[in-house]
Amino acid sequence: MSTDVPTPDFGGFGLPRPVVAALKDRGITAPFPIQAETLPDSLAGRDVLGRGRTGSGKTVAFALPLITRIERPRGRRTPGRPRGLVLVPTRELAVQVADTVDHLAQAAGLKVMTVVGGVRYTGQLKRLAFGVDIVIATPGRLEDLIDQGACDLSDVQVTVLDEADLMADMGFLPAVTRILDATPPDGQRMLFSATLDNEVARLVKDYLHDPREHAVDPDQATPDTVHHLFLVDQSSKAAVVRELVGGGGRTLAFTRTKSYAQRLAEELNERGIPARDLHGNLSQAARQRNLAAFAEGRVSVLVATDIAARGIHVDDVGLVVHIDPPADPKAFLHRSGRTARAGAEGIVVTLAARHQNKAVRTLMGLAKIKPVQTVVKPGDEIISQVRAPRLEPGRPTRASIFEPDPEDEPEERPERSSRRDDRGYRPRAASVGDRRGERSRGERSRGERTEWTPREGRPQKGDGRPRREGGSGGRPAPQFGAWGRQSGSGQRRPIDRWADEPKRGSSKATTPRHKRRKR
Repeated sequence: MSTDVPTPDFGGFGLPRPVVAALKDRGITAPFPIQAETLPDSLAGRDVLGRGRTGSGKTVAFALPLITRIERPRGRRTPGRPRGLVLVPTRELAVQVADTVDHLAQAAGLKVMTVVGGVRYTGQLKRLAFGVDIVIATPGRLEDLIDQGACDLSDVQVTVLDEADLMADMGFLPAVTRILDATPPDGQRMLFSATLDNEVARLVKDYLHDPREHAVDPDQATPDTVHHLFLVDQSSKAAVVRELVGGGGRTLAFTRTKSYAQRLAEELNERGIPARDLHGNLSQAARQRNLAAFAEGRVSVLVATDIAARGIHVDDVGLVVHIDPPADPKAFLHRSGRTARAGAEGIVVTLAARHQNKAVRTLMGLAKIKPVQTVVKPGDEIISQVRAPRLEPGRPTRASIFEPDPEDEPEERPERSSRRDDRGYRPRAASVGDRRGERSRGERSRGERTEWTPREGRPQKGDGRPRREGGSGGRPAPQFGAWGRQSGSGQRRPIDRWADEPKRGSSKATTPRHKRRKR
């Protein structure tokens, strides 16, 4: 672990002046501890293993060496061959990281793009064909583009793995190892993670060469966060939730299931509390639109599953509510890290029934969280005390980075009609018979005989046109689906189904010809 004295500003690291100016534009003037620890080694080209709690500034810690060590292209960029790669576990985290990296990369004259699933391939293929310098990707979609031949990682100079422990939890490590095998083995690699589990440790051993490890409070709760444990009755839990999130401040509420997140967001909107949901059942465009509405202040409540527990940075989140307590001590830290980010203060409230008290306190102890426990019922004063502070009206807000790119949005399928007839059937699309003027089967009453309507262009009796041989009386011409013996010309001749049909009650209908008794 490095023992260098932290530098008071970014100018002391020898960074390019345009990059330092870009940091000041975002209000970043002094490095955070994780940045001050890792930058001397990462800027020197060494492999780095950084461990820090969520919200500690890891993105800037790897973005600066990533941009600085990749030179500005002198000529035209090579299509489909990036020189920098950042792997992240979720699409939302990719958008978040891309915002920071792209802002700094523009100052250095570099181009950045995201490669994530849930969107159309068209835009990503087009950007790769024009040439990019840095790709920020999720493993699944990046492997798809590599298999299609649209992306080649043989020119990658710097590779970054962000939130490696979450990628291990989500089962992405096999894909990550295949992607790392496609990069040059002598390139610089940096891995940032909140924890160092067995699978992550094996990844470090196999792919990082003599890494410099830097750890800054990796397994401790955010010091500027106040944790509360509210013990509630199950019958009054819904009322307590509405009072907690209904104060008008920016609140992030976590649930265990996707269906509950969607249902709770709908109930809050019906009661006049503007809310959006965020979970895996939504399309990528819908997820980004809901995040944008929350980040821009158009809604005050975001009800989410653990998909929002990592990497989602939204300013001024004053309250995080665990409506359903997580089942993992690490999840407490990552969920709670959505507030009190970058030195700000925040409040975290965990709701639990009385029978859950012991299990929840055990998990909090493993996460090194010491909550203030209170028995709460609707209308208690403490609920109004922990609410998120209402945002100042008219406060300028930067346009959200989460708005989806129209070029990446998939074509939405038309929604099926929910209308049903009196028998419970949905209206059917027009069939061939409907286009000929017949009613659809669903519109006919049971037992009603359908009259035959002649097709256009078929010769009929009395119209002066020659009829096809084999027709009989006023009946329709035989269908071409059944075929009989071959004629002398070698062509099959259609059978007239009505001409040879035996009369009802005749023995010919059931007795073969060779078994009939001669009279």
